[in-house]
Amino acid sequence: MNDRTRVQPSRRVAYDVLSAVRESDAYANLLLPGRIARAGLSPADAALATELTYGTLRMQGYYDRVIARAAGRPVDRIDPPLLDVLRLGAHQLLSTRVPSHAAVNESVALARQVGSRSGTGFVNGVLREIGRSTPEQWRERVLADAKNEDERFAAITSHPAWIVRAFHRSLEAEGRGEELEALLEADNAAPRVNLVALPGLAEPPSGTRPDRFSPVGFTAGGGDPQGLVTEAEGRLRVQDEGSQLAALALTRARPIEDGERWLDLCAGPGGKAALLAAEALAGGASLVANEVVPARAELVRRALAAVPLDVPVWERDGLEVGRGEPESFDRILLDAPCTGLGALRRRPEARWRKTPRDVAELTTLQARLLDSAVEALKPGGLLVYVTCSPHLAETRSVVADALDRHRGVLRLGESAEIVQSVANERLDLAGDPQLVQLWPHRHLTDAMFIAVLEKVAG
Repeated sequence: MNDRTRVQPSRRVAYDVLSAVRESDAYANLLLPGRIARAGLSPADAALATELTYGTLRMQGYYDRVIARAAGRPVDRIDPPLLDVLRLGAHQLLSTRVPSHAAVNESVALARQVGSRSGTGFVNGVLREIGRSTPEQWRERVLADAKNEDERFAAITSHPAWIVRAFHRSLEAEGRGEELEALLEADNAAPRVNLVALPGLAEPPSGTRPDRFSPVGFTAGGGDPQGLVTEAEGRLRVQDEGSQLAALALTRARPIEDGERWLDLCAGPGGKAALLAAEALAGGASLVANEVVPARAELVRRALAAVPLDVPVWERDGLEVGRGEPESFDRILLDAPCTGLGALRRRPEARWRKTPRDVAELTTLQARLLDSAVEALKPGGLLVYVTCSPHLAETRSVVADALDRHRGVLRLGESAEIVQSVANERLDLAGDPQLVQLWPHRHLTDAMFIAVLEKVAG
């Protein structure tokens, strides 16, 4: 029996994905399904591989604190492949029902494949040290090391401290600062899978449940929803409920007039563009989708193939579209590039990749894209600014600065009232009624920010 056969396939798949995330900045949600298929995992093993992968990534920061204590050295002094093995083992010991001996023995076998002989002994020793104490005891030790409240939340919920502070400020801006712990815990919960039935082209299948808020969304009863998507040839799509509401805020803010021209300025990977196209088809409007990255533009084309509407897909720099197409569009969606801090449930590894410097760079880009969108918008037209981030610098500040730059030209609509009019039932929204911030702990959506703006008619 060789080493590879001694490691359960689901654990090997999880390790391979963790390794790729670390080495090449891969995204687990894109990589894992292919690795599961390639390994030919049974449904039970696929579920275990998924839990091990996402559970380890979500709680990586916490596990690193435990590992450092158990190993007697900082994690940056541990060989990266062995650290991945230790994180995977720590997750099994501290957060699953996997028997301790199985977690340790499988981890040692895995370490033998990816590390040295001495590394195998090191992994064995560290994991046995972790297994000598209960999860509650480790929690108390980690909390004891924290110097302040933000650090306590950061440590125990496995978020970088700067993200904890940013989330706290965003909630406080709504007068809901006390919800911080609930938000951080929601970030570490496995998200439900939402789907959208493109309006006028598909209906939710029998046996599914309508979404609480989105009038075109639903959730499947269980299992892999990809079968539904494939069978419907893209007219049913996986899409977060918050993303659906963001697109519908543009299309349903007011009645559509025949012949309107719409623009999705940053359309990749195409989920919102497909929903916009279906709405445009039903309302007698046309749509242009723009995506500067060629690979993402191809994803947009694939998404739009489900809608029988001729939608040109441009590959232009969004910063130049306004200058090239002045006052050309009645409605524009700007789903701006952002930190993605609102989707950490789905891409837990992103929390370890982003830094405050990313926020500064992105807000500059967001502001310039907003200026381009304002230039491309017809007088009297609607512009919906969206980010999948609740960071105040990427949301309220970007909008406030744009209103200041375009004083007398741009005004803020009643965004909350518009989104409430779209939703099936009333959303618990807080703060400024002219802005909408959705939250995973409050709405079970990604933390989408939505602002509806109008260009003043001449």
